[in-house]
Amino acid sequence: MSIEATGAEPQSNRGLGLASVAALGVVFGDIGTSPLYTLKTVLDYTGPNPDAKATLGALSLILWTLFLVTTVKYVNVAMRIDNDGEGGIIALMTLLGVRRRQRPLIVAAALFGAALIYGDGAITPAISVLSALEGVEQIAPSLQTYVLPAATLILLALFAAQPFGTAAIGRAFGPIMLLWFAVIAALGAYGVIQHPSVFAAVDPLYGLEYLSNGGLQGFLVLGGVFLCVTGAEALYADMGHFGPTPIRLSWSLIVFPALIVNYAGQAAIVLAGASTEGNIFYRLCPTPLLTPMIVLATVATVIASQSIITGAFSMTRQAIQLGWLPRMAITQTSAEGYGQIYVGAVNWILMIVTLGLTIGFGKSDNLAAAYGIAVSATMLMTSVLLFIAMREVWGWPIAGAGAVAGLFLIVDGAFLAANLAKVMQGGWVPLLLASIVYGVMWIWHRGATAVRDQVVAQQTPLSAMIAELHSGKIARVPGSAVFFTRAFDKTPPVMDWHVRKNRALHESVLALTLTVLSIPWTDPDERLTVQHVDDKFWRAEARRGFMEHPDIPEILKECKATGVGIDLDDVTFYVGAETIVPREDGKGIPRWQEALFAALGRNAERISDYLDLPCDQVVEIGREIAI
Repeated sequence: MSIEATGAEPQSNRGLGLASVAALGVVFGDIGTSPLYTLKTVLDYTGPNPDAKATLGALSLILWTLFLVTTVKYVNVAMRIDNDGEGGIIALMTLLGVRRRQRPLIVAAALFGAALIYGDGAITPAISVLSALEGVEQIAPSLQTYVLPAATLILLALFAAQPFGTAAIGRAFGPIMLLWFAVIAALGAYGVIQHPSVFAAVDPLYGLEYLSNGGLQGFLVLGGVFLCVTGAEALYADMGHFGPTPIRLSWSLIVFPALIVNYAGQAAIVLAGASTEGNIFYRLCPTPLLTPMIVLATVATVIASQSIITGAFSMTRQAIQLGWLPRMAITQTSAEGYGQIYVGAVNWILMIVTLGLTIGFGKSDNLAAAYGIAVSATMLMTSVLLFIAMREVWGWPIAGAGAVAGLFLIVDGAFLAANLAKVMQGGWVPLLLASIVYGVMWIWHRGATAVRDQVVAQQTPLSAMIAELHSGKIARVPGSAVFFTRAFDKTPPVMDWHVRKNRALHESVLALTLTVLSIPWTDPDERLTVQHVDDKFWRAEARRGFMEHPDIPEILKECKATGVGIDLDDVTFYVGAETIVPREDGKGIPRWQEALFAALGRNAERISDYLDLPCDQVVEIGREIAI
């Protein structure tokens, strides 16, 4: 654990530049496409033809939100607190709620924040693609009829392409987004020229006056203002992929200036008399360039959607590794990057929900009501965790930590309160989705803990098994066997059952325990511990971080290198196949939770498939476990 992120190696200037451009295509897609709908949504609260005070007030709120939430909170504070180079709410949770001290309340709150991100993952593609395509109404109003079918087809193609991975086209994401930011900055500058006094909105008094004089309506405007930072959490979550320096560089030199100029340009043309009907963003674009601009915007929103989907895949893998979700089939779609994965179950569920939202809401204006509530709640929970990290990681006094985190909490709390007013207008959708995901996490973890407790309680001492092997009553047959077990100091239950039923055991035996740590990556010197228990009998514990997937062939090679005498060409893997049943005494977990956990277990990926074990070398031994 460190104070400054260590996720990336020191980079040359050229390498830093390439990493910064690559970060544009992964990190900034969501926040970078927010100008398509943010100012339009905010000004919709004021009605048609807003006056200068309303326009400058709205712009001031957007500019200062970008600065306080993204630049100050995430880029300059949050990205300095990491879990061995990894950022994001799950990394913070494992650092503060598991690794340093067991804190169930922190874990529960952070997991709900993580679950909320799935809601954002479903809404972002829908609102982004719809917003991009709605510009066609400025070419010809009759084309508006085709926006929804076109958006549906694009999103369907996006999700259908996920199994093939994005490695082949992923290299183009950064340059395309670089072009996007250059274009929106140019369009913004074109707008500012028409009314240069728009930059008076840099004065925060315009925004504060707009809020104070607007009453309840002015407060609710914050729900629209928040849309400008819905992608800010991604900066922190993706820190481990690029390191903090490329992300900070891209934000400070490219993204932040481009967003400021574009929002100012949109406000400037409104001050100059442009209508707020339709999409203000596209009113910045000269008519001859409108069609290529719509194409570029659509591509940019697809890239933003891809980043959200990839983030959901990565978060799912972390949750599986940490024991909060059932095992799912995870496919590595590229050998070039660990983050290039595909999780089928998550992909198809997100597709169904996203298409349902797209068709159900129909327009980006309608979706804006459902958007923001999930991310604002996650940001509030992140601020709470940052306060704890300031105290425990940095050692700040409570006054200093309280002052900084208090500012974040006030801002995040205000945005969440404003977004909560949109619950009945569609905000219930991400909340419902997050509640379902959180419920699955909670029930799975509770059931898995109950199973582990039952297995540990039924284990026999290893010394008893060794004594039985020495008695000569157990035949030793040629070959090597690997028994997977949860406990490091007891007889593997699968091995115990195998010996008692078959009265035989392979000549060379390895009992292997896979342990997932509360750190993302494991130190090379701590990845493997091997113990010679008895003649041709070894125990090994392979430790991996929650960002790593255990490679069994590689682990066995490491064991072999330490002196474990197993034949890698003639090895049989023994795993347990557990059937969950309720306890007859009624003292276990509630029946409805047991039933749901059992159903999740039946639909989870088999452990042999999850570990990529050769199917013709695996023996699964079934047993009933009452919880």
